Parts: sequence; structure tokens; C-alpha cells
Amino acid sequence: LPEDRNPFSAVMELHQRNASANGKILNYLSQTYLYPTNFETLVYASQLLQTQAIKYGVEHLRRNRGRCMGTLYWQLNDCWPVSSWSSIDYYGRLKALHYYAKRFYSPVLLSCTEIGEKTTRPFVIMEPGHYDYETKASLSITNDTLETVEGMVIATLRNNLGEPLGKKAYSVSVAPHSVLHLDEVDFHKTDVRKNYYSFELVVGDEVVSEGTVLFTAPKHFDFVDPKLEVTLEGDEIVVKAAAFAKSIEIYSPD
Repeated sequence: LPEDRNPFSAVMELHQRNASANGKILNYLSQTYLYPTNFETLVYASQLLQTQAIKYGVEHLRRNRGRCMGTLYWQLNDCWPVSSWSSIDYYGRLKALHYYAKRFYSPVLLSCTEIGEKTTRPFVIMEPGHYDYETKASLSITNDTLETVEGMVIATLRNNLGEPLGKKAYSVSVAPHSVLHLDEVDFHKTDVRKNYYSFELVVGDEVVSEGTVLFTAPKHFDFVDPKLEVTLEGDEIVVKAAAFAKSIEIYSPD
């Protein structure tokens, strides 16, 4: 019921079934995102938190193909309405993790290992002057198919409006069942509050894998109002943004 929609309500705690779980969720949330101002934002932020954690782990393991030959995540679905680690909720709706899993388990994956503020200064209370940091990134293409993948990797440093600050293109050929690691790029201490890194793998005319990374915690990035516009064009939902917008949710009761 509406009056139960608080993570510490009796109904929510009963459905949680893990005595320490709410504390863990809020602890990790505080390290990553700004404080949610309502229940719906809390639920969505917790889904993004889970998504980024599992994505980070799966991509790392897929970059280490040969040492690791597969992963599973817990869990798929739920037996009742609950805040949990499932990727499909009780009503059969996909949560954020399930959408992302389709991307980070794609047979051909472009992923990024980034070095930024959080690498050497994981907690905001640590004095900035005593913990110097670099901003670097290296891209990897994991090919779990039976065919050689040939294409172009386009990687761009951008500001928070999405405007390119510098771009590199790589022609790549990735053998079947292998991983290709591209050279690390040094951004020479770029502004971690305003700049981010975007990348895509294009095969033929199709973008088969893409992503973005920040060099600081999302809560410290200076996101600009993207002035989102959503329109329906036939069977397609078209979203336009005037600035960088990360992890947009499209929701409709229909």
C-alpha cells in the first residue's frame, strides 16, 4: 500500500528477509549517488547501484577471458514484491540490471577500464591534495563468437553537454574466442566533474557495443539538465537530450 512504501516500514522489512540488506543498500548508495528525495528515486537509484556493480564485475571477468570462462549473477526473479537483487520483479517487469545484462553479456563486448578520482581517493573525506589522481582509460573488445570481428572503435572525451573534446578511432580485428586490448589513453588530469568518456564499436553500419564512463562518483559529476524530449515515431520511442544524460528510464503503465 502507499503508506508502506518506505524501506523501513514493517511490510518492506518483512519482505526484505535479510536483516542487514537495507543498511548495505543505503551505505553503498551514499558512496555513489546523491540522497534520494522520494521513494521512487530511492528504488531507481538502488537499481542503478546494483547494475553498475554487477556490470563492473562481469566486464572485468570477460576482459580476462581464458582465466575466467563464464559468469552467473544472482538472481533472476522474485516470488513477491520486494527490494531485492533480482533483475526481473514479481510482476515480470525488467529492472535496470536486466536491460544492462543484455548489453554486458552481448557476444561481442566493448568495455572500459578507467582510472580516475575514485581509484586513489575512494572516500570524499580524504584530503584531495594528499591523494593525487590520474584520468586514464583502456578499452577492450571481447569476442565470444565463432567469427572474426572487424570494425572501428570510436572513443571520445566529452564535456557534460556531450560536446567532443578529443576523439580517437581504431581499426580493429578480433579473432574468434579472444580479447583485444587497446592501448591506454592518458587524459592528463581532465576535469572529472565535467568531462566523461564515451566509446562505441561499429561493425559495418551497426553499433554493436557502446558505453560511457565517469572519472568520479556520479554524485560528484556536474550533470546539466538534459531537457529530455520523448516522442513516438511509429513503434519507436525517440529520446532527445540537450546534454549528457546517463541511465535514462522510460516508464509507461502501458
